[in-house]
Amino acid sequence: MIHEAIYNLYPQVKTIQEKKDGTLIILDENKNEVIVDMSTAKTKATELQSNFDTAKANAITKKASGKQKLLDLGLTEEEVQALIGV
Repeated sequence: MIHEAIYNLYPQVKTIQEKKDGTLIILDENKNEVIVDMSTAKTKATELQSNFDTAKANAITKKASGKQKLLDLGLTEEEVQALIGV
């Protein structure tokens, strides 16, 4: 998620290369190195991960709710599975 955070915070970044030791080389469109505040990038990465996790949990909850509503309408478990792939 750190790459997404860097791209989000620094729109001039076009390429991120990761060395074997884990260090990042961050370049703009002209292959010039871009200096990045990694503390800010890590904070943004945590925020993005949290948003992703929340969206994923919401999708699971909505799917379960939809499944239950279909069952409440009288569909069989097999019919519901055929419709929503649960």
